[in-house]
Amino acid sequence: MVEISENLRRALHNLGLTDYEIKVYTTLLECGDSTASKLSELADVPYSKIYEVLESLEKKGWVGTEGGRPARYYPKSPITALESSRMRIEKEFKANEEIILSELLPIYEGRGFRERHDIWILRGEENILARIKYLLSNCEKELLIAAPFLTKNLLTAFLPHITYITSRGGSVKIMVPNDVNYSLIKKLSEVAEIRLKEQMFGGGIVADSREVILLLGDEGAGISFAIWSDHVGLAKFAKNYFEYLWQSSITP
Repeated sequence: MVEISENLRRALHNLGLTDYEIKVYTTLLECGDSTASKLSELADVPYSKIYEVLESLEKKGWVGTEGGRPARYYPKSPITALESSRMRIEKEFKANEEIILSELLPIYEGRGFRERHDIWILRGEENILARIKYLLSNCEKELLIAAPFLTKNLLTAFLPHITYITSRGGSVKIMVPNDVNYSLIKKLSEVAEIRLKEQMFGGGIVADSREVILLLGDEGAGISFAIWSDHVGLAKFAKNYFEYLWQSSITP
């Protein structure tokens, strides 16, 4: 059986796979196509559980099946499986979100609570990218981005969300330095309005005039420090400043 690290086991658990499912999938990776009875033996999963495990893996997108007597099961690519898991998790989250907001938000608003705005200081590119993705995923109508040190990591984080926003009729404006790699500019210009600015001191992202991330760092080190806030006043100030810079920027 394939030996897997604790980090990998934890990651698979976080995606909703059980210990039995992990055993069966990794066994299929090592041994290839197999029948349920053979998998039960090789993966050390009780025969009374093997069909339940295989059915669950198939629903989650990690395993496929070929008809026959008996049926044979095969592992799907981890890339395909991860995409299936991502879509499933997002769908489940959306369904839960609708239920929670429809039932709890009226109670919250009915009690007259005063909104407490947050300001977070973020350090480390991984943490900052995670917050950027979260902000982008919540944006619906207008996205303003000033990216003084555009990297492939940032581009990867931006593109899917930008494409989704524009496909729903939203507006996306992106301002970058005039020395940014042309291929990155070309890629972004397919889904957003792009302007070049000769000098940019720091950057930021404003989503729907209600949420803002201020990005700090340098071109060599990339983004190392950021400030996030949902304070409407700060978001409005950031938007006004962006529009001021936008007026003096040029079209590539």
